[in-house]
Amino acid sequence: MAEDPDVVSRRIARESLDRDDPTGWFEQLYSAAADGAAVVPWDRGTAHPLLIEWIDEADPDGAGKTALVVGAGTGWDAERIVDCGYDTTAFDISPTAIATAHRNHPDSKAHYMTADLLAPPADWHRAFDLVVEIYTVQALPIPVQPAAIIQVTELVAPGGTLLVIAAARADDEADEAVEGPPWPLTRAAIDSFTTPDLHLIQLSRSPSPVDPTINRWRAEYLRD
Repeated sequence: MAEDPDVVSRRIARESLDRDDPTGWFEQLYSAAADGAAVVPWDRGTAHPLLIEWIDEADPDGAGKTALVVGAGTGWDAERIVDCGYDTTAFDISPTAIATAHRNHPDSKAHYMTADLLAPPADWHRAFDLVVEIYTVQALPIPVQPAAIIQVTELVAPGGTLLVIAAARADDEADEAVEGPPWPLTRAAIDSFTTPDLHLIQLSRSPSPVDPTINRWRAEYLRD
């Protein structure tokens, strides 16, 4: 009998983390999912509902502006950003994810590419008017998250906006008590996206419609 795809997904992540490889499991997971042997838990086949909610409320006009989607996966969030008029770059560390994004959206105006959040291209430094980070930081082990958060913040251009969507956990829940992935973000982690010139301007915490016991952050930041 074939192994349950959900079980395979968790096993792939655990084996990679046991090898002290916090990012290698993304390619392994997307590759196994492409073969039908695993599932990508966050691949919804549509843009994230909280991204759609933010777009509906903010009504962003991307004409003449650039956007970057972090950990774009198979492209659904990026396509929604493209629809807002942004010249959109979307990246993932997994080549298979990017190849799948191209297959899913063959006529896309987004620029899909393989890149590593922990070592992004130098010309991305403070280059984007909108940066969208959904579930990427929380997919990294807690000791790696501060470095990833710094890299995310350094992608936002002067006057630009950062949107962060993540699962939430309480600040008093000990790191060692969280058996990831994912490793949901505390309020302190959300606050750590701020810098002297990157300010948290809106924050909401809401239950997941699928599982009310899971809460999610939607945080918006603005760079001076």
